[in-house]
Amino acid sequence: MSFGRPKKPRAPMEFTELLDCAAKSLGAKMKSERDLRRKLAERATPDEDGRADVERVMAKLKELGYLSDERFAADYARLRQENEKLGRRRVQQGLMQKGVPQTVANEAIGAQYDEVDEAALARQYVERKRLKPPSGDREQKAKETAKIMRRLVAAGFSSRAVWKVLRDWGGSEVEEVDMADEAE
Repeated sequence: MSFGRPKKPRAPMEFTELLDCAAKSLGAKMKSERDLRRKLAERATPDEDGRADVERVMAKLKELGYLSDERFAADYARLRQENEKLGRRRVQQGLMQKGVPQTVANEAIGAQYDEVDEAALARQYVERKRLKPPSGDREQKAKETAKIMRRLVAAGFSSRAVWKVLRDWGGSEVEEVDMADEAE
């Protein structure tokens, strides 16, 4: 149950209003083609003319260069790597959630992550999140090591990079793990 005022139903929009709405939306935040198409479909008339208007708006935005999944994927991958220090897999999952085609996502991620040392990026993530090395008795170290491993894997890093970070920290029980069995 909501305690605020009920929202007034919005009047469906025509082509020019949809184009204006799309331009404002893209000006506020970058969006994939699928996300923008969904947003416009909610605002358009719910008939065949509304769907046609949405497609015309999408075509016009592409023609003007305002909308491109390739550019969106490249910017998304670059920003997630540089600012959030996320791993390749996490960025790929994010692009898939945004509706970017897999080939476009793979190309953008490859261009951004091929020359990156994943272990160094994982170390930067650890610094950014201010994670501390495992400490305490053996049982406590094991729990803290597992927690850190889960965080790094959730951030999109391969287990190989996670093990390198943990080994660099030292003092944990990771020396017992053989990485030769893992192939990526």
